[in-house]
Amino acid sequence: MKIIHSFITAAAIAVSPLASQAQTQAAPAKPDTMKVESGKDTSMADGVVRKIDKDTGKLTIKHGEIKSLDMPPMTMVFQIKDKAMLDGVKAGDKIRFKVIDDGGKMVVTELQPAR
Repeated sequence: MKIIHSFITAAAIAVSPLASQAQTQAAPAKPDTMKVESGKDTSMADGVVRKIDKDTGKLTIKHGEIKSLDMPPMTMVFQIKDKAMLDGVKAGDKIRFKVIDDGGKMVVTELQPAR
């Protein structure tokens, strides 16, 4: 019985590094950048401004997919990093924007007119 136990232990030790290596190789590498081949910056999302609240620094945007956050298209309210960003937009404007998840709050960090 001791021989069988020793054999099983030795086999488990020998296989362990192979399993670890297989797990490392199975995970696909993430790209270092959020740019796609066409040159379009996928960290920027497309949207349409629905409402602006300069007092609270909030912006309601109907947006397409936000790939950087794996978020589907929807309409939602975002916090704005800098209220001055709201000076150049009005309801109905088509925009491109960057947003981050700051502890559960979605914060727009960059905003520009769509081309």
